[in-house]
Amino acid sequence: MYGYGLYSWWDPTYFLVLIGAIICLIASAGVKSTYSKYSRYRSMSNMTGAQAAERILNSAGIYDVSIRHVSGNLTDHYDPRNKTLNLSDSVYGSTSVAAVGVAAHECGHAIQHQKNYAPLTIRGALVPVANFGSTISWPLILIGLFFTSNTGTLLINLGILCFSFAVIFQLVTLPVEFNASRRALKILGNTGILNSEELPMTRKVLKAAAFTYVASAAAAILQLLRLVILFGGRNRDD
Repeated sequence: MYGYGLYSWWDPTYFLVLIGAIICLIASAGVKSTYSKYSRYRSMSNMTGAQAAERILNSAGIYDVSIRHVSGNLTDHYDPRNKTLNLSDSVYGSTSVAAVGVAAHECGHAIQHQKNYAPLTIRGALVPVANFGSTISWPLILIGLFFTSNTGTLLINLGILCFSFAVIFQLVTLPVEFNASRRALKILGNTGILNSEELPMTRKVLKAAAFTYVASAAAAILQLLRLVILFGGRNRDD
């Protein structure tokens, strides 16, 4: 009898999932704490996140990106499909160094889009594949467990392969996010939106945010490793 989750209530590989969940929780708590800390520091320029974003985009020669106010906390994102830069409640109208930093980071993605930054293009192409893979992976694996023939092995391997697409997406996301933060810090300094005392504060906010992507990638890798450990032996047993 295989030691798969379908046949037993517990197996040691659950620790991999637990480790990934703990890493993500630490990262999430870290970015919220860091943002909260530096959201209390008003920038000397007294520019809101939205104003800073407009100035940064214009300085980069980008005039076709709309800046929108969206609900939520730290739900900021740039959407290349309709060229919108979406800033959350805590960023759009705030004049803090944290808010300006987050807005600048999203502008970094808009600049990446303008310059056809390769990792961003690759990530965009992977979105539908990663979404499909993460959705279909477990159904394929579970169905495969009901077969003891080569058909079951094939379905399980396909499920693991599909899940790996989501992992690849997480890995490609890392250089995209790191590069956007580097662009943001450079632009904020060059334009004078933040001074030399404020930039280190913003750098800490962006580093904390970047760690959440590292944590997500690590969790995805651990989950993939668990799948390989759980079901990799089936090929040998069959």
